Amino acid sequence: MNEPRWSLPPGWAWAKTSDIAQIVGGGTPPSRDENNFAESGIPWITPADLTGYESAYISRGRRDLSYRGYQNCGARLIPKGSVLFSSRAPIGYCVIAENELCTNQGFKSLVLRGEMLPEFVRYYLLSAKDYAQSLASGTTFLELSGSRVASMQIPIAPMAEQRRIVDRLDGLTCPLLPCHS
Repeated sequence: MNEPRWSLPPGWAWAKTSDIAQIVGGGTPPSRDENNFAESGIPWITPADLTGYESAYISRGRRDLSYRGYQNCGARLIPKGSVLFSSRAPIGYCVIAENELCTNQGFKSLVLRGEMLPEFVRYYLLSAKDYAQSLASGTTFLELSGSRVASMQIPIAPMAEQRRIVDRLDGLTCPLLPCHS
């Protein structure tokens, strides 16, 4: 692993995101075929759905995929509590899946494993937008690859400390923004 981003308190450690989560990409079926989309189908999120979006949680985007559309693309269902992180156009939008859903290729989602609060991971990723952008590449627009997301450093705090931090940040931001669904 690279040099730690900063010193951590005792009991904390740096890890790669791949140590705490499975990194899952998304996909988009051919948009010229309207049968790939449904009025009420499989919830599907794109970065455009997060433009101006202020909640910490999301359940669906502007369009759903039909079963056919889901089968015709690389989208994968990810479970409730996964952290969706936009990896291009733009890098750095971040929300938590309120239910099972899928995304387009503009996301690298973190399906957490072990002792990690999705809210803690979200707050960290929101604060690490510049760090994430520094790892991106591309000529037309910057994109963060799955391997780069997997190698990103993330601080691991004891569970009680994660909860305390989330509660404190929620207390500071929730009077201003809708934090909970």
